[in-house]
Amino acid sequence: MAIPDYQTLMLPLLKIADDGKEHLLKESINILSEQFNLSDDDISALLPSGTQTIIYNRIGWARTYMKKAGLLTSPKRGHFQITEKGKELLKKNPSKIDVKLLDQYDEFVSFKTTHRTKDIDRIQEEKSDEFDTPEEALEYGYQKITSNLSEDILSTIKECSPSFFEKLVVDLLITIGYGGSRKEAGEVLGKSGDGGIDGIIKEDKLGLDIIYIQAKRWENIIGRPEIQKFAGALLGQKAKKGIFITTSNFTQEALEYAQSLENKVVLIDGDKLAQLMIEHNLGVSTVTSYEIKRIDSDYFAED
Repeated sequence: MAIPDYQTLMLPLLKIADDGKEHLLKESINILSEQFNLSDDDISALLPSGTQTIIYNRIGWARTYMKKAGLLTSPKRGHFQITEKGKELLKKNPSKIDVKLLDQYDEFVSFKTTHRTKDIDRIQEEKSDEFDTPEEALEYGYQKITSNLSEDILSTIKECSPSFFEKLVVDLLITIGYGGSRKEAGEVLGKSGDGGIDGIIKEDKLGLDIIYIQAKRWENIIGRPEIQKFAGALLGQKAKKGIFITTSNFTQEALEYAQSLENKVVLIDGDKLAQLMIEHNLGVSTVTSYEIKRIDSDYFAED
């Protein structure tokens, strides 16, 4: 039997968790492989990159999508557990669980909208996973993987301590090119506590200018009052530049207010924070990479 796609695996995976206990994702491979009569070759078949088995990858995505819909939760790394929503769905005895069914859950719709996967899923559904070119398939797949990684990064950050978040902010800014050495930057962040300022960092390695920082590991959306408070603190320090970093989001009023300020205030929300971490390889590691090559016409041109 062919290895089932990740949507086909959703319902069987949810049923495994129906006992309410914590389950290890790796253990579900044996259960589902037996259920779908997979051969040893099927179970050991690898992705083209050779970094992971196909069945484990698809079970992982089945869990991820149901987690985004609120049907499953991850009590700890590599585990999954059913939620009340998941139990309620199983009571309805669905014939299958797929992306269309998950669209009935606000959390899943919000996930797709927030992380710009809605258009990707729509195109895939319209084309029935048939893309115009292999390059398109690769691009859409990359966007989905990156979107899910961003979500995982933010979830992990929110589980960390405030002091670790401050260290993360310093590491990110240094990686981007600010702050000189880690020691110099780390000595100031989190110590000033002056009117909404969490710390300062050098704009460059020579320290030609200073940037003031506010770091908020929040769940609630950041409104204009918080930005006003930060702007007032900058004014009190006669500072020209500031960065406000949060794991949540900013209201439209907050964004507009920041743009209207005479002093430069950059707002970095959770999505942008995760994107910067991915772009600068902070807190992430490369599993595999692909090079797209085309024929070099110049090489074959004969004089």
